[in-house]
Amino acid sequence: MKRHIILIAIITALLSVAVVQAYAAEKTIGVIMTGDIPYYKAIHKAFLAGLSEHGFGPGKVNVVLQTPAPEAMSWTNAARKLIAIDADVIVAYGAPATLAVVHESSAIPVVFAGVYDPQAVGITGKNVTGISSKVPVASVIKNLKGISNFSKLGVVYNDAEKDTVRQAEEVKNLEGQFGFQSVKFNIKRFGDAAKISNVDALFITTSCSAMQCVDNVVGVARKGKIPTATTISGGEDRGIILTIAASPQEQGKEAAEMASKILGGAKASTISMESPKRIEMIINLKETTTIDLKVPFDTLTSATKVIK
Repeated sequence: MKRHIILIAIITALLSVAVVQAYAAEKTIGVIMTGDIPYYKAIHKAFLAGLSEHGFGPGKVNVVLQTPAPEAMSWTNAARKLIAIDADVIVAYGAPATLAVVHESSAIPVVFAGVYDPQAVGITGKNVTGISSKVPVASVIKNLKGISNFSKLGVVYNDAEKDTVRQAEEVKNLEGQFGFQSVKFNIKRFGDAAKISNVDALFITTSCSAMQCVDNVVGVARKGKIPTATTISGGEDRGIILTIAASPQEQGKEAAEMASKILGGAKASTISMESPKRIEMIINLKETTTIDLKVPFDTLTSATKVIK
């Protein structure tokens, strides 16, 4: 009889724990992280760490991750899946993923990170907030000019990604100031890197498709001894010479704070969109040596990281 009572007590305790755990994890965060892109992976890592700091670690919240390919239908399907499970908040990295969610639903709060100039590409609404990853394109061009006095600059973008079209336009507007001509290369898949030719430097936008095939793009540049620059980190270890980008750690941390506030009952409309405060400049000195270029001393001393 005594053993029976003890057994009942144990079962009751276990059931209580299960109920508490189920209750604690009743909130769901949907996340869209496009493909195999190092910048978004770094943001996501910081995002998860930030959630834990705010009391929403494993067991406290369900994080449902979607990793679509960098193309329109995949982004749309990822958004629809997270809407279908009725996520309490959807977090999206990059403009295309964010736009897909905003287009599909206005009912679920959206937090974005890693988006270049969100308002310019139409990421607005009462239920949307996040942190921009915009950095001055002029600064990228100026520093790249210091490394190589190019006259024809190739711009790698994707016409299906509005933020990259915006960056290509900004580069075009800087032609007179810095004395060069820009040529656009619409890169959507691995084989498209072969289109790159007859330029003496490359500017790689925040294009998801371009970063997905960054090895191909860098391979073409390396073969032609063409210096490369970008506004999204993650490609510096793959051979991109100059990177000026918003810190992915800050992007993820800020997104986590915003998502935590929403889970706590705050409205997205009451949370102000943020601009990046931490900008990183990364120089791949090893790559410049490979293609017989030199980096000015003041550029090196301004860098937050130098790959030797």
